Amino acid sequence: MRILLTLSCLFIVCSTQSQVDFKGIWQGIIILDGQKIEQGNIIFLNLTLNGKVIEGKTREEYYSTDLYAVKKTKVELKDNNLKIKQLMIDKKKSSSKTTWCLFESNLIYNDSTGYLEGRFKSTDCRQNSGKLIFYRSTATFSKDEKIVLPQTWIDAFKNDLKLGLNAPEIRIKERSEFVFEPIYFDVDQSIIKPEHQAFLLKMIRIINGHSDLRVQITGHTDSDGSDSYNEDLSKRRSQAIIDFFVQHGIKVDKLNIEFKGEKNPVDTNKTPEGKKHNRRVDFEFMYR
Repeated sequence: MRILLTLSCLFIVCSTQSQVDFKGIWQGIIILDGQKIEQGNIIFLNLTLNGKVIEGKTREEYYSTDLYAVKKTKVELKDNNLKIKQLMIDKKKSSSKTTWCLFESNLIYNDSTGYLEGRFKSTDCRQNSGKLIFYRSTATFSKDEKIVLPQTWIDAFKNDLKLGLNAPEIRIKERSEFVFEPIYFDVDQSIIKPEHQAFLLKMIRIINGHSDLRVQITGHTDSDGSDSYNEDLSKRRSQAIIDFFVQHGIKVDKLNIEFKGEKNPVDTNKTPEGKKHNRRVDFEFMYR
């Protein structure tokens, strides 16, 4: 009976998993097989709900040009997978070297990364296939020659992909839920302990994911030693964190250093445990 009850509960959980809301604008990159990320081009996906039917359009743009194609797109939704098939070109601007191909693709939403991605294969151009990666957009969808979003956004997106960063909506959630931890140091030391590195690397991912984010790094000591010595020691502890961040790709202009010596204890300096808590570096996010 207990086994049957457990199986029933598992079935209920599985059958009530939330449906992904695909409606809205998605912006992303189209990468042909054989291309590197840097060579990928711009693509938008516009999904609207008409009754119970999802309707779609795609817009492709050649980077650093005014060439574009808007295509009517058939959309089918099954088990949180999105199957799209471009049917026809509504509007376009081409050059003598431009070929606008129609394609079909099965896209899957990754709720861990926030990306909608999958492979595509052309239905009218031989040996034309590749990869699509989208994320939710706040832009409007242009149905004609007007480019509503400056194309430089694709450069930042390509860099995000190379850094292994999640989609913007996931990064915003990660930042809002991020909990700071002090970094503790041994007596008279400014060497980062190995057990703190995983936390620092997690913070680095948050910093890399937000161009407007800076970090306040503040060093502290216990009360042993002179004021001048402790001020210098707290500075060395802050600098050790900055050096670690820079070594892992954070630009110096995103880091701000402070050092308080023994002036801001968080615990008593009368016990070894209290002193341990005071030998620390604290963090705070700042915005440009």
